[in-house]
Amino acid sequence: MVKTTYPHELIGEEIVVVDATNPSLKGIKGKIIDETKHTLKIDVQGDIKTLMKNAISFTIKGKELHIEGKDLIKRPEERVKG
Repeated sequence: MVKTTYPHELIGEEIVVVDATNPSLKGIKGKIIDETKHTLKIDVQGDIKTLMKNAISFTIKGKELHIEGKDLIKRPEERVKG
């Protein structure tokens, strides 16, 4: 698996949390519905969860990317611009 930052839009992507400082978050799967500088909001079967970026790492469904949330701590528009 390739570790990388992700310069593209994340809203709409299906993710799986592969590691987290809170063990109960490991394995959570859902669609990203909103992103702020420090958080990702995901829809987990109709339940909205807010995840702190600096506390998780995740993969995007269908892509061989392992993304460290702490590497995404920017406003989405800043990250997309590069």
